[in-house]
Amino acid sequence: MASGWLSRNEFRQAPEFPDLPEFSVWQQEVFQLLPRATSIDAFGREVAARLAGLLGVSYVAIWQRSPAWASMVQYGRLANDDLPQSLMIEALDRDAATIGVKASGSCLVAPLPQEDELSSLGTAVLVIHGKNLHEKHLPAALFAAQTFATALAVCQKTIKAQERAEKLREILKLAAQLANEQQTEKLLTRIAEEATRLLDCDRASIFIWDREHHEVIACPALGVEGGSLRLSDKVGVVGEVISKVQLIRVDDAYADPRFHRKVDASSGYKTSNLLCGPLRDLDGKVLGAFEVINHRQGPFSQEDEITLLDLCIQIAAALQNTRERELLVTSNRQLTEQVSRGVNIVGESPAIVAMRSTIRRLAGTDLPVLILGESGTGKEVVASSLHYQGSRADRPFIAVNCAALTETLLESELFGHERGSFTDAHEMRRGKFELAEGGTIFLDEIGDLSAGGQAKLLRVLEQKVITRVGGSQTIPINARVIAATNARLAEAVRAKKFREDLYFRLNVVTLEIPPLRERADDVLPLAEYFLEQFAVQARRGKMHLSAEARRRLQSHAWPGNVRELRNLMERVAFLAPAERIEVEDLAFILSPERDSFHEPSLDMGLSEATNSFQQEYIRRAIKRVRNNMSEAARLLGLHRSNLYRKMRQLDMAEAGDGDEESDS
Repeated sequence: MASGWLSRNEFRQAPEFPDLPEFSVWQQEVFQLLPRATSIDAFGREVAARLAGLLGVSYVAIWQRSPAWASMVQYGRLANDDLPQSLMIEALDRDAATIGVKASGSCLVAPLPQEDELSSLGTAVLVIHGKNLHEKHLPAALFAAQTFATALAVCQKTIKAQERAEKLREILKLAAQLANEQQTEKLLTRIAEEATRLLDCDRASIFIWDREHHEVIACPALGVEGGSLRLSDKVGVVGEVISKVQLIRVDDAYADPRFHRKVDASSGYKTSNLLCGPLRDLDGKVLGAFEVINHRQGPFSQEDEITLLDLCIQIAAALQNTRERELLVTSNRQLTEQVSRGVNIVGESPAIVAMRSTIRRLAGTDLPVLILGESGTGKEVVASSLHYQGSRADRPFIAVNCAALTETLLESELFGHERGSFTDAHEMRRGKFELAEGGTIFLDEIGDLSAGGQAKLLRVLEQKVITRVGGSQTIPINARVIAATNARLAEAVRAKKFREDLYFRLNVVTLEIPPLRERADDVLPLAEYFLEQFAVQARRGKMHLSAEARRRLQSHAWPGNVRELRNLMERVAFLAPAERIEVEDLAFILSPERDSFHEPSLDMGLSEATNSFQQEYIRRAIKRVRNNMSEAARLLGLHRSNLYRKMRQLDMAEAGDGDEESDS
């Protein structure tokens, strides 16, 4: 402590104005400076400088004890051994102004009264050092201290209001910019980055509450590897904020039992302090929490709490708007996909009628379904129908072609990857299972999945969790699985080409779609359905098929199934010269003679080959009309009795008793 200062007098109460009339002018100048004040330091130095000029001294300062002495405001310089610490302590203890003398000059010390806005002023003193100071200046010193305290309190209050107004302007500006953001992930990243700037902190995380899985998902978690983080909603400060729906400030994280140290332990980062507030929508429903970590200037303040709550309001509104926009976009896209896929299952054959009934029953369940059928029979249409008729219809329908997934791409495509997990992984990417959350994932051509892919898929189906490539955190999934294949999986299982345990996991319910050649009743309804759709796209009037064109369509074997028929109708709708479709417009259909049965061997004689051709052609005509012999005869251009006669001539067992048989 500096020594040598002798207290000569003290003064406890200042008059309204000291004897020096200049002090009233100085006081007016002080308050005239307030509207232009931009910081406490600059304002305090200006006030101190004017007081020094008024008194003709070289040093004016305000020192605070907390517990060591530190200067709050300082004008001029004073040697360390000239700092009157004994007088400063005496002024605080006696709550009175005092003066001391020394060879270097005199020192006036006066305590500052405590103000609500500056609660620390109760431990602060005004120090004035100069050559010509004496006892008559004690009232002036005490008056100056009182003026200083009031002015500093008003200045701090004004600057806080200005800072708050500026932050509000920035928040509202940010909110206006965020209103145009259409993707939730980008929105949250932008908010977190802006929050670290506004609140002058190291990190920020927006935690979305996953009620179903009892987790909170940080997205983004700035500073956390991979940018994502999942935690139980029952632990930590975030868990308490969500459960109690209130703001929490923690000044010393490791001393607070609510702080969850798991993240610090895994990342190597140390949390010193944090601030966390709840996110609520307009109806008061909790969406999650917003947390900022490690203020760069010490603990977070009450002003920071107000700013965070303001941010929470804007975050919740922006998040809700963006989610609603995404839902509308998704719904519109899914509706478009539904129309483009032709989710309506068209047909009146017994097989299709039965399938529609089965789909209605299955749609309301979450049972895995395995769809079997040749290429082009409409397996994805059936899968879409299962999705859109069920409770998951407003959630994503994600289709994956397993045949196109190589072993190296499989995990990244299905399960996603973290940034930096491999050479081209420049950013985190969600896999198909995450994208299908709450909806349906359709695994087409499942029979072509590699052995390694089958093992990975089995683990996901059994454990209901995934792990992104390059990540370590398990992510729960909630997506209905529908698989499809044109392969005979049962035979592949017996041949050890497909895992038996995966087969049974997928094959809870099986739907088998018969090829189009086995359901002749569906050819014309499908053709007319597709023709109507494509006529609209081609901007043409209503189109219809001539009788001969209809017979030609029914006589075709359709090796490409419904896909082939659909493609044909699309070409006809755009290329046919008139609204009435004639058989000539279908000329690009393979003729029945070339696609309905095997060509006769060249080893046969001409007579034998002719008989073989006629037998096959008649059998296909009968099958086409489901054994209705009268209809088959009409289709072949024969009388019914002539058809039986021809069949007996060809030694066909189906001829039976001929005319005596009745149509089936």
